[in-house]
Amino acid sequence: MGLVLASVLLAACAQEGDFGRPKAGAWNSLVETTGPFVARERAEPVSAFPLTDDEQTLRERAWRTLMPTTGREAFTDVIANLTRTRALPRRWRPGDVAAYHEGLVSESFRSPVSRYRRLSEDATADARLITPFAALARRVNEADDLRLRSLPFARTLEDFDVHNAAMRVAENRCLIAWVRLELAERIARYRYALEHLVVEVPGPEAIGPERAIAMLAGRRTLLDPLLPPEAAFRCGLVPGEDLIADLAAGRPLVAKD
Repeated sequence: MGLVLASVLLAACAQEGDFGRPKAGAWNSLVETTGPFVARERAEPVSAFPLTDDEQTLRERAWRTLMPTTGREAFTDVIANLTRTRALPRRWRPGDVAAYHEGLVSESFRSPVSRYRRLSEDATADARLITPFAALARRVNEADDLRLRSLPFARTLEDFDVHNAAMRVAENRCLIAWVRLELAERIARYRYALEHLVVEVPGPEAIGPERAIAMLAGRRTLLDPLLPPEAAFRCGLVPGEDLIADLAAGRPLVAKD
């Protein structure tokens, strides 16, 4: 419990660098190293191996997707950062589909047009990050496949090496699964926000966000071939396979009455 409380304090001090990535520094380094200790206590996969360059970059690029899109509420950022660094399990993180819309309308804008513009910019920014992330994730998967294929032929490996190799593969794949799941949930939040804005402040400006969300949904499919559909369930990111099927099919998370 003391370790978790310490993690909360550290995460509160986490700083953001360029392009939404974690800023290099003592505070963020402590946050990054605390998470694996807590995750290991929860019996989650944690490897003692050092990260490859691609694995490190994969984690840096995942930061933008796994942190909140709108609002800079301190508590929300702390929870998001704790889940991202694995100091807390993912299910501690709020999954309210209406959260983005609520944050959007709570901000001060000169006109409703600015809200539409913000929604369009956020969806477009997410879409532009997917292609390079998918290419990087593919390289990481290929390296992991090589790692696993080499195990039976390596005669000098001990159980420690085999275990940590398996744990690193699981870590990498579960991170990719988490990003894929989070993007599906983010698309649902963007669609929810757009539907409500059209009712609250209708206008032709809704065309821009609609196209941006469609582009994001289209590019998200680049992540589908990287892992099987049930990956998020196997990684403990969702409680059951029904939700995975809904997200993969693009069905809304909130049904209308």
